[in-house]
Amino acid sequence: MDLSKLTNEKKLSLCRGYFRTGFALLPFVWAVNAIWFFNEAFRKPEYEEQKQLKKYVIYSAIGAAIWSVVLTTWIVIFQVNRDNWGEFADRISFIIPLGS
Repeated sequence: MDLSKLTNEKKLSLCRGYFRTGFALLPFVWAVNAIWFFNEAFRKPEYEEQKQLKKYVIYSAIGAAIWSVVLTTWIVIFQVNRDNWGEFADRISFIIPLGS
């Protein structure tokens, strides 16, 4: 989609929609929202809706970053302790690796 073809109100509506969609445990949508609307929010000449657009872009970036840290932390903890957790780790695993 070419953002230059949209009115400023439509851009704000689309950005707000992606921000709200991210609350459905979809941090990738927040990342896309932050990247996609970054130029619109911070590099274009000032317009009325831009202040709200900036807010959604910043919050989307923060949300995606927090999710990235949480997910990376969980992956590291699980991989390091999987063998020690025994049956519990097997039950929460989708694929059970062979070996220790």
